[in-house]
Amino acid sequence: MGKTNGFLEYTRTEIQYRDVNERLKDYKEVTVDKTVEELTEQGGRCMECGTPFCHSIGCPVVNLIPEWNDAIWRGQWREAYERLEITNNFAEFTGRVCPAPCETSCTLAINDAPVTIKQNERAVIEKAFEAGWVIPRPPKVETGKSVAVVGSGPAGMAAAQQLRRAGHTVTLFEKNRKIGGLLRYGIPDFKLDKGVIDRRLEQMSAEGIIFETGVSIGEDLSIRYLREKFDAVLFTMGAGEPRNLPVPGRELDGVHYAMEFLGQSNRRIGGEDYEGKEITAKDKTVLVIGGGDTGSDCVGTSRRQGAKAVYQYEIMPKPMVWDKPWNPVWPEWPQILRTSSSHKEGVERDWNIETLSFEGNNGHVEKGNFRRIEWIPGERGARPTMQAVKGSEFSLNVDLVLLAMGFVHVEHGRAVTDPGITLDGRGNIQADDYRTNVDGIFTAGDANTGASLVVRAINHGRKAAESVHRWLMDH
Repeated sequence: MGKTNGFLEYTRTEIQYRDVNERLKDYKEVTVDKTVEELTEQGGRCMECGTPFCHSIGCPVVNLIPEWNDAIWRGQWREAYERLEITNNFAEFTGRVCPAPCETSCTLAINDAPVTIKQNERAVIEKAFEAGWVIPRPPKVETGKSVAVVGSGPAGMAAAQQLRRAGHTVTLFEKNRKIGGLLRYGIPDFKLDKGVIDRRLEQMSAEGIIFETGVSIGEDLSIRYLREKFDAVLFTMGAGEPRNLPVPGRELDGVHYAMEFLGQSNRRIGGEDYEGKEITAKDKTVLVIGGGDTGSDCVGTSRRQGAKAVYQYEIMPKPMVWDKPWNPVWPEWPQILRTSSSHKEGVERDWNIETLSFEGNNGHVEKGNFRRIEWIPGERGARPTMQAVKGSEFSLNVDLVLLAMGFVHVEHGRAVTDPGITLDGRGNIQADDYRTNVDGIFTAGDANTGASLVVRAINHGRKAAESVHRWLMDH
């Protein structure tokens, strides 16, 4: 695969970003596309490693990575796209927002910098759209069966497309005004321009998928009606219940869940109306609590809105600082310190910080109280325990607090409770082969697994579609 000894001749080229001062003035995507010549060399670095861990271990959708890297090296871009499309419905999403576990499991990453798989993937799908290779693929034979897919995030979109191509009539329901779920309302435009979603929806619409937006299943439409109307129902609503921070002062105005902030920002940029009071970081001191991708997105959005200062606190220890190009725990995902493009735009980060309370005046937050903690290793494999550091209490004057501590499980609305769907110990929808305990109701993505990656959601959506299809053909 690739060029013989190409990994010895060419070095890895990292993702390039627009200048910070320039990109903070807008919400356009921050990355800079590489030239065809650069990408060809990067494809040539893919080595004939025999056992490609990148797609067998690293890639949840099992992309045929060595095959399309080889095609890039040979200049066969259409072939590269055809190989990519076999496994991934939405490479334009993963090529932008996936953390690329494929690269940490690349064989080169044992002792060298891995192949630029994510960059190559994005280049292939963008070339395909530009060349007109991404065309509708409606079914040749209709089955006469109908499926309602509830939730239009990556799992729902992938499942809907696969089910439609199998010949079923598919209606994709979304409670918001536009299709896309957290792709549209959670991920900022500077990481994923919403036109990227819209052009894919044009293909899906041409394939015959029906979109019903502004419909909350269980409220606007009962699950009973849905089951009578459709032969099968697939729940792909995501893990929409955010993790709360139950401390004194949580109820103060100015303390918000991250998705309230990000969703409102995305709606403003997209020209949509939104409910409730405006949440803005302009001229404010912002504190983001939570160190993951959502927290990073809050940082970048706050900076673009004109925040005076941005802080980011994490209760967990600071990850290991690793400045080598290879993976210290190959082929597994390394727990190392990562600095996103948003972090480079201006933020003060700190770890081992426990939030004690918030204080305010006239109902609005003005100060947060904290203390430092240390983690004590558990004995015989037990979980570490948290211990306060004596005398480490401190305060921070803040105007806006954003809680970005992840999601706990799917929202337990009437769509889930009315039919008596069984939940697992964590509050996710329990399923076997994506089938719930209620005949004819299926689930996939974060609603089933808990919060995870976009690429895993796409994979589960595809697999759930196979399960639904088999069930439909047997009934």
